[in-house]
Amino acid sequence: MTAAPVWLFDLDNTLHDASPHIFPHINRSMTAYLEHHLALGPDEANALRMHYWRRYGATLLGLMRHHGTDPRHFLVETHRFEHLHEMMVFERALRGMLRRLPGRKFLFSNAPRHYAVTVLELMGVRDVFEAVIGIEDLAYQPKPGVGAYRRLLSSQRLVPSRCIMIEDSAENLRTAKRLGMRTVLVGRDLRQPAYVDVKIASILDLRRRLGRLLA
Repeated sequence: MTAAPVWLFDLDNTLHDASPHIFPHINRSMTAYLEHHLALGPDEANALRMHYWRRYGATLLGLMRHHGTDPRHFLVETHRFEHLHEMMVFERALRGMLRRLPGRKFLFSNAPRHYAVTVLELMGVRDVFEAVIGIEDLAYQPKPGVGAYRRLLSSQRLVPSRCIMIEDSAENLRTAKRLGMRTVLVGRDLRQPAYVDVKIASILDLRRRLGRLLA
């Protein structure tokens, strides 16, 4: 890769650890939303939330397709945090690592943009990213659907062969690889699918693998 790379970073469980506090809060909020707006019991609402997430890659997409849910209302109601700063788990060295990476950097998330921007600000890295692309910028079509990637590439005028995508979801990287991107999987799972170029345990390990990615 001779030209300067373009880095496409996922957010949750890639740049920070959303599993201990943030994901449980969002899951509870989504279940409560389904209870209220679809008149379901707690168990029914939770089962439907999970069913739509598995089938479509996002609970929101199932709600839009089958119930006519307003995506903007859903995203605002399910991503309310009174004390988000207290729920954040991230590496303090993240900013320094990101700033030392050569090339352009974009945030590419299935989360709503307002939430993504707030998380980046709390970690002190918002200014490192050229743009923040949330689910509303993807016409509410989430990763790993190829439409999300094509909207990102088109809107930012990016060439797939220059892009390096960093994700905690192997499935999302499969689509990226098919489009011609380099791929980095973040996580402690020992498996490395064939469509993953580099696997790292922590986002802070990224700079150590530059030789493999930029060769």
